[in-house]
Amino acid sequence: MELVQLRPTKGRVEANLQAVREAVSDAAGRADVVVFPETALSGYFVEGGVKEVARSPGAVAAALGTPAPEGPDVVLGFYEEDGGPVYNAVAWFSPAGGAYRVVHCHRKVFLPTYGVFDEARFVAAGDEFRAFDTRLGRVGMLICEEMFHSAAPALLALDGAEVLVVVAASPARDFRPKSGRPGNLELWDLVGRAAAVEHGVFVATCHLVGSEGGKLFPGGSTLYLPGGGTGARGPLFEPGRVPLYLDHSRVHRERARTPLLADFRSRLPHLLRSFERVSRRPGGEDARDREGNAHTGAPPSPRREIRRQGGLPDPADSSVLDLDLPLVERAVLSFLRDEIVERRGFRDVVVGISGGVDSAVSVFLAARALGPEHVHAVLLPYATSSPESLADGASVLEATGVAGRTIDITRIVEAYAGGEEPEISEPRRANLLARVRAIVLWDQAARHNALLLGTGNKSERLLGYFTWHADDSPPVNPLGDLFKTQVWALARHLGVPRAIVEKAPSADLIPGVHDEDEIGVSYPLADRTLHWLLSGYRADELAEAGFDPASVELVRARLEGTHWKRELPTVAMLTTSSIGEFYLRPVDY
Repeated sequence: MELVQLRPTKGRVEANLQAVREAVSDAAGRADVVVFPETALSGYFVEGGVKEVARSPGAVAAALGTPAPEGPDVVLGFYEEDGGPVYNAVAWFSPAGGAYRVVHCHRKVFLPTYGVFDEARFVAAGDEFRAFDTRLGRVGMLICEEMFHSAAPALLALDGAEVLVVVAASPARDFRPKSGRPGNLELWDLVGRAAAVEHGVFVATCHLVGSEGGKLFPGGSTLYLPGGGTGARGPLFEPGRVPLYLDHSRVHRERARTPLLADFRSRLPHLLRSFERVSRRPGGEDARDREGNAHTGAPPSPRREIRRQGGLPDPADSSVLDLDLPLVERAVLSFLRDEIVERRGFRDVVVGISGGVDSAVSVFLAARALGPEHVHAVLLPYATSSPESLADGASVLEATGVAGRTIDITRIVEAYAGGEEPEISEPRRANLLARVRAIVLWDQAARHNALLLGTGNKSERLLGYFTWHADDSPPVNPLGDLFKTQVWALARHLGVPRAIVEKAPSADLIPGVHDEDEIGVSYPLADRTLHWLLSGYRADELAEAGFDPASVELVRARLEGTHWKRELPTVAMLTTSSIGEFYLRPVDY
């Protein structure tokens, strides 16, 4: 068997089919089965474009072409439509009589509709799990979230499956220190090993790679062995092939040594009565305890129990923001290459460089992702700009080998402010400077046929500490999900000049005014507070934990009062084709 970590071209079914055919042809005579990830024919986040990319299993079988001599079976994830609803599906195709035939098509039962996921809005749910016979023996197929519902692999194992083939499109998240793998893949290890232990099966998971609108699919396809061991793994954040060898005698030995599946099967008739009972109750909950007494109130709040046990956040604990920095660097470099080159077709970027840490980190990352010759840095001083900012900007160019250009915007700003608005206030002038800089940067991007790269961090975005339609205008931003303190840590890891990392952060828009003067709280405290607010804690709970109540309220008020700055302009919705409401297309489709 071979797992193929594919990076599909978004929405281009024919181009992706060609990539599949090439991989299948290359595997002829080497692998019995070639497995491709979930939605490999279109990419995952196609939203309202799902019907355009959906194909019937028969059409996909025909599109696979004529099998090569000793050609492998093919397992392929795709959006399926065959005269009815659209499904997220995976099909097993086998060569027979000079063509591919459909052996089995599984439709995804559990559709994630939370966080970044919105599947149930666009596709219908399947309704069964079934094992089937193949050249590998008896197999069951699952799609992504189904693996996290223990009943799904259990049903397939009870149906005789000795191999579970799982196709997935699982966006990377949670880059905790020293892990070496994103947190979502650590969860996959947990459920993969659990199923392999409980049911004595091989679990082969094939993961998508590439960035789709900033959602990074990390690859890392893995084989889990009967008994819970880990076999071959695929690379992270890049396409690759993972050859696997399955020795079925291992299944039989593990099931004999630890007969958990046999025990489950023997008790299943009795357990079915329990399944029937809980399925009749709203929410599957029994209203009586073990002694038959009715529950008289709501269960205790999990957070209240945490508080009782002394589990509230520690105000001084900054480790909650620690990251696996080499892994973050690798992920962001992959993101930049995918979003700039693969998705949008650009080779070059323009970056406004201020002498601050955010723009410095963006330049370092862009130079490593694209090569310094493809990065055009622009310094945009104003009459009151600090000479230190220009010197620090120059040090970034020297350290990265990036070419820079200095464009003084004083005359541009004064043509308006001095001639038309001589009484302009300092805050208005600061916003004017930011917007003039954005105008110049966009024009420089047009001059170089390049994409403008953003430099804003997550702290600024959540606190609303940026100029609307200026700092936030670039279409690609490598730092937007990193708190300021995390950007500082990444800067040290990348080798950004120490003077830039350690100086007081300032937008350099108003002389002598630093970021934390205007925000009213330090970045380290703001970041820890934001982290816990976003984790579901209320302001009063953080105050109870020992956070300064005034600082917490300041951060909370800024967070809650600046949502409008993080959204597109509000449009009066008058039709059933309203853009972004009814008419939905992902950003890179």
